[in-house]
Amino acid sequence: MAIYDMTRVLTRGTIKGLCRPTVEGVENVPVEGPFIVAPNHLSFFDSVIVQALTPRPVSFFAKAEYFTGKGLKGKLQKAFFESVHSIPVERGEQAASVAALKTLLEILGRGDGVGIYPEGTRSRDGVLYRGRTGVGWLALTTGAPVVPVGIIGTEKLQPAGKKTVHPAPFTLRFGKPLTFEKTGPDHSLPARRAATDAIMDAIAELTGQERSTKYNQSPAAE
Repeated sequence: MAIYDMTRVLTRGTIKGLCRPTVEGVENVPVEGPFIVAPNHLSFFDSVIVQALTPRPVSFFAKAEYFTGKGLKGKLQKAFFESVHSIPVERGEQAASVAALKTLLEILGRGDGVGIYPEGTRSRDGVLYRGRTGVGWLALTTGAPVVPVGIIGTEKLQPAGKKTVHPAPFTLRFGKPLTFEKTGPDHSLPARRAATDAIMDAIAELTGQERSTKYNQSPAAE
């Protein structure tokens, strides 16, 4: 925990110093017990930003390749993602994704926080895409409150297709927690979809994004 706390403090200070972010609604993050953070997704840096600026620790998924890089860069990258409690997951592998969701269950069972992007992958055109139902499954299975998060402006930090990073102001908004009846894993697909849609509606209110009825796809899938 000491390494995590130190990494988070250093990252938070760097973000605040370089980007001068506007952070709203931190009082909406539960002070104790399990919780789920559900943000929209615009930038590679979103997970790092949310982990650094949320009052309590949050564990996010991260691509498995971030943990398997070679050389010094690979080792440093792995050490960073491990230090902030990121969870490796194979992109596009359904079995691996199911296993990752079970890992989130374990974290919530300890009374800690997890983060999940309902859109799956980041939006490259700024549109808020239809939510995938993993977040609904997690909310109904555990009964943990879901904190919708609106991220505005982080796409400017590293535009899609660019390797350079440009510090820029952005806004991070924590919405009021949404609570759903705890049903355990045995719930209906319509209930899971309804919970997910409610979460996406709350995110949309925080961001003001144009919405799409389609699922977002990674460039590789397209």
